[in-house]
Amino acid sequence: MLKKTITFLQMIKFEHTVFALPFAFMGALLGSVAINHVLPTWAQIGWVLMAMFGARSAAMGLNRLIDRVSDAKNPRTKGRAIPAGLLKIGEVIAFIIFSFALLFWAAAELEPLSFKLLPIAVVMLVLYSYTKRFTWLCHVVLGLTVALAPLGGWAAVTGKVDASAIILYLTISFWIAGFDIIYACQDVEFDAKEGLYSIPVKFGVAGALKIAKAFHIATAIGFVLLLFMANLGWWYIAGMVIAYLILFYEHHIVSPTDLSRLQTAFFNMNGVLSIVVFTFTLIDLVVQSR
Repeated sequence: MLKKTITFLQMIKFEHTVFALPFAFMGALLGSVAINHVLPTWAQIGWVLMAMFGARSAAMGLNRLIDRVSDAKNPRTKGRAIPAGLLKIGEVIAFIIFSFALLFWAAAELEPLSFKLLPIAVVMLVLYSYTKRFTWLCHVVLGLTVALAPLGGWAAVTGKVDASAIILYLTISFWIAGFDIIYACQDVEFDAKEGLYSIPVKFGVAGALKIAKAFHIATAIGFVLLLFMANLGWWYIAGMVIAYLILFYEHHIVSPTDLSRLQTAFFNMNGVLSIVVFTFTLIDLVVQSR
């Protein structure tokens, strides 16, 4: 059972939860302070955590199930659980159903708006895995899907979505799409051969890296807008500056002729960025509440 559990966690890349979860908490924090004028309760944070785990697990399970044929052909992904025979298709389907059940349960325990928005979230979670088959904008769809985490966190504790929530949503969308473009550069030859769509396939690695940089400039602008719209202070500014340095370094260590540090740019840098921005936002809000 332990071995099977570890295999499921490896399948959904559990460690990549660090990308979206801190921003889900950040959305809950900012929304609760802005609308309710208090920090969210521990119960609300717990339900947001469960909703995030359910949504992300379902999405990754679906992605691995839908992509199992192409994953088996790709040297980089042929060792994944399904093509390697470590998990049966029936087991993965059961896992997806269980994950969606967790998501629906958690949403039902939060603000009613969360439950009402679930159909949109489910459609986007399912749609993303198919987009690479018909559009090079698949990275943007991924960004818009993953960024439902902070937007959902906001709506979950407030029952509302305002302009600040939308700016947070778009900011994280551009951030996710930008580093997913960088990540996709390593598969450009395989994707082109298989007839799959991506920005690196469409515009080449050099063009893709420029687009990723433009997306991350939009992310930087979004963080500034949040500073003023959410009335944040110096602690948030400090975190924002660190995030800018991380984004700069991320683009500095990859180039069209050298993708050797792509994994560092993708996982290490972006994982640190999400934790830093959330932590400094939390400190800022706690300090202001005193």
